[in-house]
Parts: sequence; C-alpha cells; structure tokens
Amino acid sequence: MKPILLLLLLGIVLSSASAQAVKSPFDTTMYGRNAKVGKYLSTRNFKMYYEVYGKGEPLLIIHGNGGSISNFMYQIPYFAKKYKVILADSRAQGKSVDTRDSLSYEMMTDDLNALLDSLHLKQCYVIGWSDGGINGLLMAIRHPDKVKKLAVTGANLWPDTSAVDPAVYKMAMHENQVVDDSLKKVKTPSDKLRNAHKLLHLLSYEPHITTAQLHTIQCPTLVIGGDHDVLLPKHTMLIAESIPQSYLWILPNSGHSTPIYYKDEFNKTIGDFFEKPYRKIEGEGRFQ
Repeated sequence: MKPILLLLLLGIVLSSASAQAVKSPFDTTMYGRNAKVGKYLSTRNFKMYYEVYGKGEPLLIIHGNGGSISNFMYQIPYFAKKYKVILADSRAQGKSVDTRDSLSYEMMTDDLNALLDSLHLKQCYVIGWSDGGINGLLMAIRHPDKVKKLAVTGANLWPDTSAVDPAVYKMAMHENQVVDDSLKKVKTPSDKLRNAHKLLHLLSYEPHITTAQLHTIQCPTLVIGGDHDVLLPKHTMLIAESIPQSYLWILPNSGHSTPIYYKDEFNKTIGDFFEKPYRKIEGEGRFQ
C-alpha cells in the first residue's frame, strides 16, 4: 500500500524529486543521507536520525508529513553560512526508527525538544514546513523558552474544511479509510503500511490547536502561506492574527511547496526576519 495521499496532499516527495533534478552540480551533499554528519539519538523510546551543519546560533528546521531532512536541500546550505542548522527525521519518517502504533504532533514536538536538550541548546530559531510548521507552533507553546524566533509555512490548527481545501480533506479521509481496511486484511502489516497509517491519521484527525494557545506564543513569528495552498489562506491569516508578535506573508501564485519553488525569496525573507528586531506597526504607523 503506497501512501498516495502524501504525494497528492503535500507534494513534498514530488517537489523534492523536481528539486533534485535541477539541483546545482556544485553542491553534491546528500542531505538526509550524509554519513559524515548523520547521527542517531536514542530518546523517548525510539531512534531519531539527525544531521547538523554550520556554525553560529542554532536553527532547528522541521520537515512535513512523510518528508525528511532531504526536503530542505535549498535551505541547509543557505542558512548554514550563518547558523548551526539542526535537522531531524521525525518519528516513522526518513531514517528514524519508531515501532509504536500511535503518533501525534505533541509527541514529535517533545522529541525535538529532547534533541535540543541532548545538544545542550537552551534556545534556537525554528523553521517549520507543513506538519513541521505545526510542530513549530507546538514547540513555541509547549517549550516557549526554547524558541527565539519562529517561521512556519503551510501549517494548520485543526483538521477540517475551514482549514484544509475541502477536496483535499475528502481525499485524506478516504485514503485513511483505505489504509485502515488494508491493515485489517493483513496479518502482519509491514512497517511501511503501519507508518502510512500513522501519518494518514495525523492528516485526517489532527492537530487540535486553539487560538487561545496561539495567544500564549511569546516569540516573534513569521506565518507564511501560498495563495493557492491546500491550507486555506484565510486559515493562515487566522494563525497570524492569533499570535501577538507576528508577521503574515502570503506568496502570490504559490501552493504548498514554497521552500522549493520560491526558495530564494523564502530563504531571504526568513533570514531578514531572524536578523531584524520585530516591529509592530500600529496607530498612525499603519499609514506609512
């Protein structure tokens, strides 16, 4: 059973394949499969694979559903020039090994917090894409002291048609049922099928973050979305409106894969956001 919806919904695998095809010949690093820097951390009853690049202030970058470290081939070399870039394959994804039957965003967020603790990092910048954006929001909610500044793209707060394109939501629910039925028919399901079930469950039934929780986020946050994203722009606007110190950036003519198709704008805008002080525009300043 292939996790078809992961390809259709997020476009991460397809986007990465396209990106690999046009990747600069001068950078031959196999991000996500780099034996020179790749390590495993045994934590919270599973083995987490991670890689670290560059020197400077720490920056945690978090991938989306069904993705891996390799999805950030355009971000790693850019940010590693100024930051210590930390990336991990989340549970049941990439090279991380997880035998549990359940999976939640809270679980993955606490895994990443454990990784930061193991590296003796008290605070870091955070970039999250898609499900990684959800993890980024939860990191700022559950471990507020850890996040200096946060940038999220293609995130959602809850799993319904007020947040997700209705056709995509319907597809997710259907595919989740297909995988459920497949599990019932197989006496000893493969790890691939079990992982597909866990990941599809996340897409179909989670997360459950409230706007009240967003109000508690203390760090400056850049909320990003495409005007044609599968996560509805009005929902992205709601996220930004609910975070006290936030900027909103909606990219025109963009879908869910802004870190790939708009890599230069994406990297520069986030880099500027990290480097410059947050400035809230209000009162007469709104006329400027």
